[in-house]
Amino acid sequence: MKTFLVVVDMQKDFVNGSLGTNEAQAIVDNVCRKILTFQGEIIVTFDTHSDNYLETAEGRKLPVKHCIKGESGWELDENVKSALEGKDYTAVEKPTFGSVKLPEIIKEKAQGEDFSVELVGLCTDICVVSNALLLKANFPEAEISVDSECCAGVTIESHNSALNTMRSCQIEVY
Repeated sequence: MKTFLVVVDMQKDFVNGSLGTNEAQAIVDNVCRKILTFQGEIIVTFDTHSDNYLETAEGRKLPVKHCIKGESGWELDENVKSALEGKDYTAVEKPTFGSVKLPEIIKEKAQGEDFSVELVGLCTDICVVSNALLLKANFPEAEISVDSECCAGVTIESHNSALNTMRSCQIEVY
């Protein structure tokens, strides 16, 4: 069975930049340990916006410039980047919360074999839940899981709500 680890948006702007939180900073070491010990294939998502972000539908509802490609906030957190050094991983840029490319990439990499997918990263209540639900919808028989100790939400309450939503949708949360 193939195993995939999806590291969601562990970018500087979400850790300690324009949208960073203490909770996001607190999971960095856990995410790094997960990356370093993971034995399967790793996929890393990058929230990716352009200079016109504030003019987009998302930008009008969240008027905080973040993850602008080419700016330092778009880059991975330095510790996460170090953990990934020497690891073979697939980078996926996504213009919004969930990546429609992610299921296609996993299907191609699985090559018809059974597989499981584990998600970690930021933010539990936005991008992690969006990608987990996309994966579950595309692969209803696959084991999709989320390591809650390697995720943080916008708030503790929204983190916990997202974990409960994923549990309700038969995504394993531990």
